[in-house]
Amino acid sequence: MVGKFRSNLMAAVLCLHGGAAVAAADYKIVTANEKGTYFAIGADLAKFVAPDATISLEVLPTAGSAANIKHLRYDPGVKFAIVQADVYQAFIDRAATGSKEASTIIRPLRVILPLYNTEIHYIVRADSPMNYLHDIKDAKINGGELGSGAALITHTLYRMMFKGPIPEAQDSFLPNQEALVKLIGDKTVDVVVVAAGQPAPLIANMKPEAQKFIKLLKFDPEHASSKLPLTVYSHSIVLASSYPNLLKEDFTTISVGAFLVTYDYNLENTVSHLVRFARALCQNFPILQAQGHPKWKEVNLSLPTLGPGWIYYPPTTKEIRACLAQTKAKPPAKSGRKCSAEERILGFCN
Repeated sequence: MVGKFRSNLMAAVLCLHGGAAVAAADYKIVTANEKGTYFAIGADLAKFVAPDATISLEVLPTAGSAANIKHLRYDPGVKFAIVQADVYQAFIDRAATGSKEASTIIRPLRVILPLYNTEIHYIVRADSPMNYLHDIKDAKINGGELGSGAALITHTLYRMMFKGPIPEAQDSFLPNQEALVKLIGDKTVDVVVVAAGQPAPLIANMKPEAQKFIKLLKFDPEHASSKLPLTVYSHSIVLASSYPNLLKEDFTTISVGAFLVTYDYNLENTVSHLVRFARALCQNFPILQAQGHPKWKEVNLSLPTLGPGWIYYPPTTKEIRACLAQTKAKPPAKSGRKCSAEERILGFCN
């Protein structure tokens, strides 16, 4: 009898206090190749953040940043995207020059959180005479699939460094793994560009024997060809510890920022779930940094000022800042028992 009463009480609570508000929402996040860092970051959000926001988050592999912007804009269920900064900026720039298509796509998109710098890995054969990015002018270059951030940065950097586009005969858009096979197989590719935060799984999972076949090119910030790229991109240190099977020492490469992006939603149920997501992101941030991909250690929740045309999503911004303020104001919490689901539903626990 008591059990039946409790069940009826729980059912009443769910109805009276909005079943939709506590029922899990089925959302999707678009990332990049499933062997890349964006996918790993999405998987961390799905595992450590989304459940506490009553969101069932599906992590989708994609062609990359440019494709992600369109997926977020037009695909049902896609509520989050991880996007490379220069790709996002390219849409803003085209919109500013009068492109209606670019404006329609980018105008309603909003930033939840700046993430980290994505290192750009330039891979060549171990016996290649090339050692630096400024050596690749006459090489056959694979920048990644059309729609990927790697493809955009490959072409943008080449144009900046060498004052012109990659010649068509030197250009290809193959998936990374296929391009690597050609790099060391029939040698129809000389350079494979992988844009992924270190440690990039595709490279980190290589065996020690890979040193016989490939090496990574360095970026020289002091070289004359590097001056223009550094007005848009940054240079970063790739740690030998990220790729112990390949590297004996750290080296410098080029990098670009990554951002967690959403749409300017105004439906109450969607806004409510995104606010919960922001709260869960803040509250579980230490777990992300301790148990998630190493790149989470480079992320902070300070929400710095964005550039022209970039806009934060107000509901999540407000929630993250409120959470941070509360965290700073409160003394360290004493360890105690975990609240049950029923207690949270009834409002006995935060």
